[in-house]
Amino acid sequence: MPEEDYVWLPRQDVLNYDEMVRIADAFLVAGVDRIRITGGEPLLRRNLPALVEPLSARPGLQDLALTTNGVLLAAQARALRAAGLHRLTVSLDTLRRERFIQISRSDALASVLAGIDAAIAAGFPPPKLDTVLIRGFNDDELIPLLDFARGLDAEIRFIEYMDVGGATHWSIDQVVSRHEILARLEEHYGHVTPIQESSSAPAVRYQLPDGATFGIIASTTEPFCRTCDRSRLTADGVWLLCLYALNGTDLRGPLRAGATRDDLRQLIETVWKWRIDRGAESHLASKRRDVLIPIAALKRNTHLEMHTRGG
Repeated sequence: MPEEDYVWLPRQDVLNYDEMVRIADAFLVAGVDRIRITGGEPLLRRNLPALVEPLSARPGLQDLALTTNGVLLAAQARALRAAGLHRLTVSLDTLRRERFIQISRSDALASVLAGIDAAIAAGFPPPKLDTVLIRGFNDDELIPLLDFARGLDAEIRFIEYMDVGGATHWSIDQVVSRHEILARLEEHYGHVTPIQESSSAPAVRYQLPDGATFGIIASTTEPFCRTCDRSRLTADGVWLLCLYALNGTDLRGPLRAGATRDDLRQLIETVWKWRIDRGAESHLASKRRDVLIPIAALKRNTHLEMHTRGG
């Protein structure tokens, strides 16, 4: 969760579903074939299937996914599946109730677990589970979380704690690296085998001796900037080329001023062609590794918050 005192986006600035679909169309004609709906928490948006349905019908779209904290998933899983959503990722950082309350400021772990069950019952493939490991907080759940995913026939992805957005208490000492994760898993399960595959996905995938798979996203200690092909659009239409980016390109302004799909496509292609973002690599190379954005800056610019730019 963000800090207690944070700035909301003005409601009139937030894109409606029709505007989101029109911007998505511009990306699709520019060659994008995968879309992920994320947040903040996307299931807080009213009637989300009304966005999913037109996106899922777009020709050329190969993958439509959604990342959610799972709290509201049980009530919406069937409608999302019926609207054409392909798959789900659920953020799950702990299986302990008291820790969940500390992370989310809500007693909703049971709702998340029920949401995962409801999604599978609705016909979704077992969701991917995303876990941010923080030393001294939840890294003692490495094995229980992986075993929980195995019990669902789901794949868990362990994510190194990143110094982005509202991580105002981040320190490098709290990062559990890929090297350490693998060492601890091998000590418990035996030899872990890397899966050789050609993919631009951020996770490197591995296989346990019994065939179960998991992934690790090592953005902090081993950045993958040079192969990253992802970008993100905020709810108010700012296009960010990198999770670490301090500024983005306004697409809402041109759209509301009458820009056509081809106008937006041309803008997108021009900006993408000249992108030089290497945020994670730059921070890895910095001599002083500390909190990226202090609280005062977050209060001045809500676009720096992770709940605004998306996980």
